[in-house]
Amino acid sequence: MIWRALGYRLTQALVVALLVGVLSFLMMQALPGDMAFRIAAGRYGYDMVDAAAAAAVRTELGLDRPAWQGFLIWLGDLARLDLGVSVISGRPVWAEIRHQLGASLHLAGVAVILSALIGPPLGIWAGLRAGGWLDRGLLVVSAALRAVPQFIMGLILIVLVSIQLGWLPAAGHGQARHVVLPALTLALGMAAVSARVARDAMAEVAARPFYAFGRWKGLTEGQMLRRHGLRNIGVAMVTFLSLQFVMLVEGVVVVESIFGWPGIGHALVHAIFGRDVPMVQGTALLLGLGFVVLNALTDLLARLIDPRGIPA
Repeated sequence: MIWRALGYRLTQALVVALLVGVLSFLMMQALPGDMAFRIAAGRYGYDMVDAAAAAAVRTELGLDRPAWQGFLIWLGDLARLDLGVSVISGRPVWAEIRHQLGASLHLAGVAVILSALIGPPLGIWAGLRAGGWLDRGLLVVSAALRAVPQFIMGLILIVLVSIQLGWLPAAGHGQARHVVLPALTLALGMAAVSARVARDAMAEVAARPFYAFGRWKGLTEGQMLRRHGLRNIGVAMVTFLSLQFVMLVEGVVVVESIFGWPGIGHALVHAIFGRDVPMVQGTALLLGLGFVVLNALTDLLARLIDPRGIPA
C-alpha cells in the first residue's frame, strides 16, 4: 500500500512538472512586448538599453529561433536535474531559488506559527461554547478578515503600525522586527479560516455521545479536550493546514512585494517583468512540486493521527 501511494505521488509529481513547465513557458511567450528588450533592460537598466543591446541579447540567447526549441532545451536540462541559468543575473536558477527560498520559508514559518497561535485556540474555545457570544463574534471577525485582500491588509498594517504608531519598520530584512508585519499580514487571513475549521470540528465532536459520557464520568473540560477532543479534530486540522499552503503561496507573492521581502514570491514578480523564462519556470516548478510533497505528508499525518479515516 505504501509503495503504491509513493508510486502515485511520483507520477503526480511528473505530471505537475510537465504541466507547470508547459503552462509557464506558454504564458511567458504570450506576454506583450519585445522579450529581448525586457531582458536587456533587466541586465543593464532601462536607461542604458538601445536596439543594439536588445539585438545582442537576442543573438546570445537564441530568441530568434522557434520557441519550441527553447522549450525542448529546458526539458532536456530538467531531465538532468538542471533548471538552467537566469538570463538576467547569469547565475544558475537553482542557486537563485535556494537563496530566495530560505527567506520565504522564514516568513512562511513565522506566519504559520502566528496563525496556529491565533486561530485554532479561538476556534476550539468557540466550538466548546457553540452559539455563544464568542462563537457569534468569531464568525463576524473571521468573515471580515478573510474578505480583506492580502495587499489591503498589508497596507492597513503599514499605515497603522509603522506610519501612525512607529512601532515596526514598513520594509526591510535581516532583523526580527522586519518579519513581524509581513508575517502578521499572512497570519491574520489564515487564522480567520483555521478558527472556523477548528470551531466546526470541535462543535461536532462536543455534540457526540462519547463526549457527554466523559462529562458524566466526571472528567474536567481540560481532560476531555486532551483525551478526546484534540485527537478527533486532528485530521480536520492537518488537512486544513495543507490547504493553507495554497493561501500562503497566494499571499507570499503579494506580501513580499509590498514589504520588500527578498523571497521567492518577490523574485518571481521581478522575473516575470524581466522575461526571465528559466527563473519563472524553475520557481513555478518548485512551487508545484511543493504541493505534491505537502499532499503526501498530509496523507501520512492523517493516517498516523486516525488510521480509521484512511482507507487501506
